[in-house]
Amino acid sequence: MTTTVSTEAGGRTVRKDAPGAARGNSRRTGRLRRAGLPYFLLLPALILELLVHLVPMVIGIVMSFKELTQFYIRDWSTAPWSGLDNYSVSVDFDAPVGEALLHSFLVTVAFTLLSVGLCWLIGTAAAICMQDTFRGRGLLRALFLVPYALPVYAAVITWVFMFQHDNGLVNHVLHDQLHLTDKPSFWLIGDNSFYALLTVSVWKGWPFAFLIVMAGLQNIPRELYEAAALDGAGVWKQIRHITLPSLSAVNQVLVLVLFLWTFNDFNTPYVLFGRTAPEAADLISVHIYQASFVTWNFGTGSAMSVLLLLFLLLVTGVYLAVTSRGRRTSRV
Repeated sequence: MTTTVSTEAGGRTVRKDAPGAARGNSRRTGRLRRAGLPYFLLLPALILELLVHLVPMVIGIVMSFKELTQFYIRDWSTAPWSGLDNYSVSVDFDAPVGEALLHSFLVTVAFTLLSVGLCWLIGTAAAICMQDTFRGRGLLRALFLVPYALPVYAAVITWVFMFQHDNGLVNHVLHDQLHLTDKPSFWLIGDNSFYALLTVSVWKGWPFAFLIVMAGLQNIPRELYEAAALDGAGVWKQIRHITLPSLSAVNQVLVLVLFLWTFNDFNTPYVLFGRTAPEAADLISVHIYQASFVTWNFGTGSAMSVLLLLFLLLVTGVYLAVTSRGRRTSRV
């Protein structure tokens, strides 16, 4: 809204904003500033995130189209273009490179499914047991989180000593004390390496599931359990019909995060087995490392990394689509 003021001396018409319009403009400016402030505060973190993740990702994609070997490591940009040759070599499952990659992929899928399933099961069971109040509950909660809080290298190196053939704690307990095996087992080589890797992964992963599920349980009203108990529902029926449905949203995020972490895990197998993992525990992260830094074929290794990225994006997209559709169906 504006008001018009006419001056007789100059014969000109001067338009001035009314006080209400000025206040309205200032309020709109203030709202715009308040709305833009969060994005302005996030801008430094966004720029840093792009520099740390996006730039190396783009460089890796470019490297996947080059014939990059140790001869061009001084200046990788001068390596000749190979087109899709690195990708065709990686997915040629009849050739040695593709066959080894397929085997590593299948091992990683089996390892991830078992590890995520066991982490979720143990973490959920522990969180449900810790809901009831009893003496020493706080101490047990703290002890349960120790494997998650320990540095990865310190924890895995400890397991390396425990899995030693001659003087390791695992063989001492299983063979010397419990007499469950005929002779001490080799845990870091051969087929047993898969079970050793799975044990370490579950040991350090289930406390995260315990922490997330325990936080989700705090949002379930106790009145639901009291009403179910009055209706004669036992513990298992309460867990099935109250606890698990109430934790569906939490579990959907938890399973996805555990899947991505476990599928991409590099530190655990590398510290546990070294640069060359046994065939039974040849996870795809270590396999790509070997293809890149052991054979010095960075082009092929970059192509494998891009294929892994596409696979994880596909699985994540399908998982989110299925879970979101399930939530909409349950609401209807």
